[in-house]
Amino acid sequence: MADKKFARGLVTTGILLCLAAGAQPAKTPLVAPSAQPATPRDRLGRTSPKGTVIGFLKAARKGQDDIAVQYMNTRLRGSSAADLAHQLFVVLDRRLPPRLNELSDSPEGSLFFPAEPDQDLVGTITGPDGSIDITVERVDRGKLGAIWLFSTQTLRVVPHLFSEVNTIPEETILPHFLADTKMAGVPLADWIALIAGLPLLYLLTGWLNPFLRLIGNLLIRRLRPTSQIVVHDLLPRPVRLLILPLAIQWTIAKLAQPLYARQVWSSVAFILTVTGSVWLAIQLITFSEGYVRLRHERRNTLGAVSILRFIRRAADLVVIFAGLLVTLRHFGVNLTAALAGLGVGGIAVALAAQKTLENVIGGLSLVFDQTVHVGDSLGIGTTSGTVTSIGVRSTCLRTSDRTLVSVPNGQIANASLENFSVRDKFRLNHILGLHYGTTAQQIRKILVALTRLFADHPLIEPDSARVQLVRFGPSSLDVEIFAYCFARDWNHFLDIQSELLLKSMDIVQENGAMLAIPAQTLYLANSRGSAKRSSSQNASREQPAHEASASH
Repeated sequence: MADKKFARGLVTTGILLCLAAGAQPAKTPLVAPSAQPATPRDRLGRTSPKGTVIGFLKAARKGQDDIAVQYMNTRLRGSSAADLAHQLFVVLDRRLPPRLNELSDSPEGSLFFPAEPDQDLVGTITGPDGSIDITVERVDRGKLGAIWLFSTQTLRVVPHLFSEVNTIPEETILPHFLADTKMAGVPLADWIALIAGLPLLYLLTGWLNPFLRLIGNLLIRRLRPTSQIVVHDLLPRPVRLLILPLAIQWTIAKLAQPLYARQVWSSVAFILTVTGSVWLAIQLITFSEGYVRLRHERRNTLGAVSILRFIRRAADLVVIFAGLLVTLRHFGVNLTAALAGLGVGGIAVALAAQKTLENVIGGLSLVFDQTVHVGDSLGIGTTSGTVTSIGVRSTCLRTSDRTLVSVPNGQIANASLENFSVRDKFRLNHILGLHYGTTAQQIRKILVALTRLFADHPLIEPDSARVQLVRFGPSSLDVEIFAYCFARDWNHFLDIQSELLLKSMDIVQENGAMLAIPAQTLYLANSRGSAKRSSSQNASREQPAHEASASH
């Protein structure tokens, strides 16, 4: 029954809507439904913890107590609220740690206290009674929305903290025009110290090097008189740069500077620390590369030098990129979107540089597998030559024509390499053709003499030496000579081979035999069509068999 009523009501509603649509003029445009009004933003910028703290400091510094009071969650009114705002400003301006850039700019806060999501930490002040947290809390103002105010708990301890502010203001020890003149909220004296004082302090640390070097060498001679160690630089430039942040922190602790000035100096100290650390890391990487390169040069693995250079540059880029990320994170930059974009860009670069990466990885495999070294004789497909250098992208070969051929490392890694330089022995294999007039007795003596020749040679492997009559050739009695020869390189092998072949010729001649010369028979046809056979053995002595010709 209920379903019928619902269906009847739905049909009735549809009919009424159709009638209403038909009753409207045809040219009347449809009106879009009005959007829900957005929650108005707070005119004082109290929608986030960072906005509340910055807004309060600006108002209190300008003496606008009536506005500064509106950043506090207090029931006090009038002069009492103004005095409390002034005390809070003095406490924050003199003792709050300079971490304004780390405050959350999100309406939800940083969720520093998971159990209390409506509270957020501004900073921690250390006093005689211990550490006290300065916090802000989110307060719901109905239609105005939620805003962040200095918490009641913080305002309760402000008078006590104000009574402990006993540091010496810098205004009392500096000339008035330096302390009172401000640029971007920072006194002129701080700008002078930043622009001129820090470079001067850096130069002074450099002048300490000669004295420290003298003292270091004297101590080494006193402790170890026979030592050959000589100290050259006890304060390298990155270490000298890292001394400046320590001086800045010491100065901040001694002088009661305004919060904005301390924030500037803190940021400068952080940048100097990151810069010095990155610089020192790069120098350590360079020193490590030199040490490893020296070891590879002693081992004659020169192909690793170019790879080491590539690894050093990659490590330098990683260190610089890490320092940049830490710096951006310190200044409150959201790195999630940047890293996501970097990941997408990295994929695009990897796809575009696919061949280059293939060659780089191929070069790394060549170096670490140690399959190829500088000076090796290689055969790669139809290309052969001596390796002159192994780079990150390609390997250079010097061919027998004295040309340079650059072969991509990716192709070498995927190709079948023939390395002639790693042969442990060379093959000597020749056919010695004896004249058919040689008797069997002469052949036996020749075989015995040749076998003795190869067996007694100090650079011939005895077990591999073989001298045998293998066949009756078309124009000679073929004797095969086979052996493996121990040689330093190809040229040395050619010298040994030449010596053995000459001695083989001497053995043949000493036994009354002679090497065969290919013989041919020529058929000369006369005009009557009969053929006349003529031996051309004598003629063949004057020309090779493949150059002989027939005439009619």
